Amino acid sequence: MNRNMIHNFGLLFFRVALSGMMLTHGVPKLLKLISGNFEFANIFGLGAPLPLILAILAEVVFPLLIIVGYKTRLATLPIIITMATAAFMVHIDDPFSVKEKALLFLIGFISIALLGGGAYSVDKR
Repeated sequence: MNRNMIHNFGLLFFRVALSGMMLTHGVPKLLKLISGNFEFANIFGLGAPLPLILAILAEVVFPLLIIVGYKTRLATLPIIITMATAAFMVHIDDPFSVKEKALLFLIGFISIALLGGGAYSVDKR
């Protein structure tokens, strides 16, 4: 394997692994919404349903786009905003161990935004 191939495989692995882990947080929210349960944090005074729907988009739809590498850099933006909101607003008063997960996702998706999808993506960038 040449260096470029290893680099692009690393980007593929990182995109798929991180987005797959994000799906484990988003799919339960989607199932919750489908079952009619709209309980969620009332962020920005929007009520619970709208932030829940936005979180589902950020944690289900956009990770799927990142997995296939479609509009990878653009698809990271809603996730970055959601994780920053989770870390710095929803969990601001919680101990670091609680907000750590949101911060790790934030760091990971910022990295993907900077690096792009790589050669093994629909975008091939």
